[in-house]
Amino acid sequence: MRIMIAGTGSGCGKTMITCAILSVLKQRNKKTVSFKCGPDYIDPMFLTKAAQTETYNLDSVLMNENGVHYSLRLHTQTCDIAVIEGVMGLYDGIGDTGNASTNYLSQITNTPVVLIVNVKGKSLSLCAEIKGFLEFEKNNIVAIILNRTASAAYPFYKKMIESKVGIRVIGFMPEIPEVSIESRHLGLLTANEISDIQNKIAILAENAEKSICFDTLLELAADAKELNETESIFETCSNFQKQNYSVKLYAAYDEAFCFHYEDNHQLFKNLGAELHYFSPLHDRTIPDNADGLLFWGGYPELYAAHLEKNCDLKESIRRKYQLGLPIYAECGGFMYLQESLTDIQGVRYSMLGIIAGNAVMTNRLQNFGYVKLTANHDTMLCSQGDTINAHSFHYSQSNDEGNVFTATKLSSENSYPCIVAAKNIFAGYPHIHFFGNKKLAEGLIKTCFQYKNKLQQK
Repeated sequence: MRIMIAGTGSGCGKTMITCAILSVLKQRNKKTVSFKCGPDYIDPMFLTKAAQTETYNLDSVLMNENGVHYSLRLHTQTCDIAVIEGVMGLYDGIGDTGNASTNYLSQITNTPVVLIVNVKGKSLSLCAEIKGFLEFEKNNIVAIILNRTASAAYPFYKKMIESKVGIRVIGFMPEIPEVSIESRHLGLLTANEISDIQNKIAILAENAEKSICFDTLLELAADAKELNETESIFETCSNFQKQNYSVKLYAAYDEAFCFHYEDNHQLFKNLGAELHYFSPLHDRTIPDNADGLLFWGGYPELYAAHLEKNCDLKESIRRKYQLGLPIYAECGGFMYLQESLTDIQGVRYSMLGIIAGNAVMTNRLQNFGYVKLTANHDTMLCSQGDTINAHSFHYSQSNDEGNVFTATKLSSENSYPCIVAAKNIFAGYPHIHFFGNKKLAEGLIKTCFQYKNKLQQK
């Protein structure tokens, strides 16, 4: 069983309602797995808190369709129901197309869609809005949940919509001021920053249990068609594993570096890596048995003073990098590897200094969106001419973003240079999902293994 919770647009309440649904299903002892459409890192943190299990991203651009199907099949094998939260509005994709949209994901996975509609300030116009979504393009919408409406008004809305539009309304959520969450430049505050997050989720679940018909929701989820059979990414990993490329990867993970795709870690493990975590904020040294470092994205700008002060760890990383330790870094991790980071107040902090450049925070998104990266030279992950689909989402700008790749925006075909890469480093702003780029993951593991052997031979 699976169901997709989509919305009419960002801010309509789909994340909070998805969290409420996940929490109720958990209380009903349903073994549930959650997914998030698109490249977002923050919403999955909330879904993970609600479902109390990992959340996985589904992105047809970053992972390609085979990767999407495989992730869904992999993580739903032993669960009762999968709940997938959409991204933005149902039809919002790349530019003026529906590519990479929630609707596109629902189409290629044959997943029924429940549409979240914000009621506030509307009456009969709701019918026009819903009718427009139903008729705009081919879709899998099977029901509506109304958000921000009072229980007394719900019967009126339900009767009106069902009689005039002919679509089932299976529940509502009232406006609940105490569960509101603040936002910042990359979206909502992260779930780990909200001390009473479990209390907020409990309030949402209590209301959802009263106001959403879960029996109907489960019936709709049961109508989802079987997923297409696709080549197993992990089965093809077995041939790679036979060469015994056993390595120890250490991923930065703390308050400053908290953005990663869980499937990336799973893929590395299946290629033979043993995964560990370290904190650039709190740890003082990199373990001697580290064969490679991963720096994902996050909010280094909010913790720049603490990162600057941790001189012992920075020196440990620099020393091991000079010995050949492979490093992969993206976005926030890329910022940390540079010489300095200047925050929005104009205060400049010293960072690792492994690569040149100063990252400066700005008030607007830089090079936002999906890109195709084309390698201008051979790197430790791929060869000259290879292409990678990636996504950029950052407010900082560096005076040296690299030039080993050319990034071409999928929405406009504008291009620009990016990525710093050498024999043991691959760093840049773009985010990569390795389910769509298994060759890159293999390249990283091989490089780490070569470094390990080199040290052992000394």
